[in-house]
Amino acid sequence: MPNQIQWINALSTRASLEAAVAEIVESVGKSLSNTPDLGILFISSAYTSEYPRLVPLLLEKLPLPVLIGCGGGGIIGVNAQNRVLEVENNPAISLSVAHLPDVEIHPFHIAGDSLPDLDSSPQSWAELIGVPPEKQPHFILLSDTFSSKINDLLEGLDFAYPGSVKVGGLASSNSMATQSALFYYSENNPGRYLYTEGTVGIALSGNIVVDTIVAQGCRPIGEPYTVNKGERNVILELTDTDGTSRPPLEFLRDLIQSLSEEDRQLAQNSLFLGVVRDEFKLKLKPGDFLIRNLLGVDPRYGAIAIGDRVRPGQRIQFHLRDAQASALDLETLLSLYQQEKSGAPPTVGALMFSCLGRGEGLYGIPNFDSELFWQYLDQMPLGGFFCNGEIGPVAGRTFLHGYTSVFGIIRQPSAQS
Repeated sequence: MPNQIQWINALSTRASLEAAVAEIVESVGKSLSNTPDLGILFISSAYTSEYPRLVPLLLEKLPLPVLIGCGGGGIIGVNAQNRVLEVENNPAISLSVAHLPDVEIHPFHIAGDSLPDLDSSPQSWAELIGVPPEKQPHFILLSDTFSSKINDLLEGLDFAYPGSVKVGGLASSNSMATQSALFYYSENNPGRYLYTEGTVGIALSGNIVVDTIVAQGCRPIGEPYTVNKGERNVILELTDTDGTSRPPLEFLRDLIQSLSEEDRQLAQNSLFLGVVRDEFKLKLKPGDFLIRNLLGVDPRYGAIAIGDRVRPGQRIQFHLRDAQASALDLETLLSLYQQEKSGAPPTVGALMFSCLGRGEGLYGIPNFDSELFWQYLDQMPLGGFFCNGEIGPVAGRTFLHGYTSVFGIIRQPSAQS
């Protein structure tokens, strides 16, 4: 079909940059039957000293009108033997190349200090991006950890483009001493290829749908509570389902005593709090919670501080995270997605943004999340990297997550849309 999206991924683990680029270009060339419109590149920080050479070398062998990418502490892709791999702590380059007929591709680089303030109008954010909100674009965002003001950017994009999907991640490396890297090229605005600050991204509008799966890797324990009193990110009082109000630390102590010995041990290091995003939803399921860190407790008042703002009326539930909970959470979400999209146009490709805290360090075996994804979604082209933070939506709003695997799934629109 003339307007059919084509999405290809190629992974190389060659130690030489020249050899790795040659391998991915050769692999892409064998599979891509149409002119490429977009490239999305992820490269291991094992190649850090080679970063300035990467984009010119790649474009010389494979001309692309638009290219974005970043460095990562681990790289995800499909190798020449058609195996999906999560390459951690070793050299790897993953390139996703797409032919996107009837899709407008708008690339951008945004410095953190150029963002409008949060009281600005949606028009200010649309002017920053350069895409009118009525085009309803979907966004892929790759950001620097420290300079991008990513939370402000996500809030502004949600404000200006409320129906648009935003997925991505924060560039990472294997070493705290290594500078993260962002790659950006547009044939309409050639210039620098390598950035160490801000956000690079693309806005995609037209003949494309981007679905998301956000696997936060936790399981709920106990029952939901309602925040009765709270200030900023501190919960001062909770109310249980029986209407009893107490300081949250008292509820938590009782909850931990009711757990199995295994879960009590787990709660010492892997206890989190889930905030319900839909206040009107009665029956809660995976994906309804925004998981946030517990930052500390104040035994004098029984208060708990979390990694987000809280307000009275919100519902919360304590969660635990371990390998088993992460696996079950992802499998549940993949199964739900498969059921919900049965009969929809087929998916053509995907991007995976996974936390550095997942992977083999969490599961004890390599390639767990990506192979599980492949089991449910027919071995589609999959590229991605391990991030310092993952960008994805929960209940219609976009957040920066931790310990999460976020999937952006590309498919054609249905005939009706």
